[in-house]
Amino acid sequence: MSLDLTRVTLTAPGASVPLFAPLSLHVPPGKVVSVMGASGIGKSTLLDLIGGHLAPGFRASGQVTLNGVDVLAEPAEARRIGLLFQDALLFGHLSVGDNLAFGLGRQIRGRAARRAAVETALAQAGLAGMAGRDPATLSGGQRARAALMRALLAEPLALLLDEPFSRLDAGLRDDIRNFVFAHARARAIPVLLVTHDAGDARAAGGPIIEL
Repeated sequence: MSLDLTRVTLTAPGASVPLFAPLSLHVPPGKVVSVMGASGIGKSTLLDLIGGHLAPGFRASGQVTLNGVDVLAEPAEARRIGLLFQDALLFGHLSVGDNLAFGLGRQIRGRAARRAAVETALAQAGLAGMAGRDPATLSGGQRARAALMRALLAEPLALLLDEPFSRLDAGLRDDIRNFVFAHARARAIPVLLVTHDAGDARAAGGPIIEL
């Protein structure tokens, strides 16, 4: 399963010149490709395009395929592309366990099976026994791990990272980066990371592309 962009450009509403030059890249299964660039160049907007959340008024050209399938022709919910952001964005009105259960696919049926899947994911994230916790009581690193496991429980075919490590302190940042990249490798998920931090890009271990 690979993610491929072919001569992709984005133009802001009312503008005549694209935000960046035509972009082509290949993300193999289990690998991370990093995209860097100045603020406002369109890094997050690029992820919005791929994930199916492009704001009205933006114009896009080029092709985005996932395992050879044109994802731009599909609605966001059909693309099976996971996203992680700067903030973990856990639902405050749900427990930690219910947050993870929200990501479960329909193929896991029955209350017991779904509860078991959540408990397994929590254990993998070092959060065993925290299913009933309020997300607000988790540390920054715990929230980041919970958000990743929620995304992975949806069994995404690709993962988009929008500077998800930028608000973590230095020591925790290394741990969470390694955690995210290791899980992506283990599941052979192609990962596209956008960041302004060269350390994040180097840690990803893959190609680094400047917009």
